[in-house]
Amino acid sequence: MHYPAALLFLILANEAQAFRICAFNAQRLTLAKVAREQVMDTLVRILARCDISVLQEVVDSSGSAIPLLLRELNRRFDGSGPYSTLSSPQLGRSTYMETYVYFYRSHKTQVLSFYVYNDKDDLFAREPFVAQFSLPSKVLPSLVLVPLHTTPKAVEKELNALYHVFLEVSQHWQTKDVILLGDFNADCASLTKKRLDKLELRTEPGFHWVIADGEDTTVRASTHCTYDRIVLHGERCQSLLHTAAAFDFPTSFQLTEEEALNISDHYPVEVELKLSQAHSVQPLSLAVLLLLSLLPPQLCPAT
Repeated sequence: MHYPAALLFLILANEAQAFRICAFNAQRLTLAKVAREQVMDTLVRILARCDISVLQEVVDSSGSAIPLLLRELNRRFDGSGPYSTLSSPQLGRSTYMETYVYFYRSHKTQVLSFYVYNDKDDLFAREPFVAQFSLPSKVLPSLVLVPLHTTPKAVEKELNALYHVFLEVSQHWQTKDVILLGDFNADCASLTKKRLDKLELRTEPGFHWVIADGEDTTVRASTHCTYDRIVLHGERCQSLLHTAAAFDFPTSFQLTEEEALNISDHYPVEVELKLSQAHSVQPLSLAVLLLLSLLPPQLCPAT
């Protein structure tokens, strides 16, 4: 095989095995908000980029917003789906309640188990909704996700409590491969750098904060805060890390700041895992093989 064709083979094979996990504070997501055309259009485009997404700040009391969003996602992006959802109960301390919602590509991953953390000491305003997912990987066949949306009034307390959630989860499922993710409010006025660096999730070994301090996860030009985070734990999980970043959807989708703020004042954050390692290239799909067959003769295998 000529060099360019061999290179294309490796690129396509590895790219096909990328697995993207996202967290997005959708800012007071209600049925009325989802029903707005531009909001719906932008939300489904954001969700379609990810194999698993965790939506936070879903405050729809009607129970209709997520089914409507899922139906539109599957209608618009049926080629990359089908997608399914897993929702927590409504969580909160008062009349203000939020729901965590997982969207996931059900042909690539399945929910193996889940539970709401038993917050017997009432440390969290919205206790984590923990879920274990299967992965299409021999290196890492399953992974635990622990989402958290902290309250700005108690960020330090909640993030230190999150370390103990990790300990319970890792014992419960006998795994160290865990991802903590969500709107941690872990920056600016909510949490100073000095206090951030004293968190157990920073001082204890093994935690990799892949959304770096200083990366802006907010939409407004007037703010620059790393509120939203993704933290990886476990050697297998960390060995598969490819990229991690905030997704600047206003720039990608050519929205003004005003238009983007109709969606959310947060960027989604995401981590991409490479589930096929360099020493183990996976077989190409039929679609990719057909694509290779259409290459110009100079890029095809020599005869």
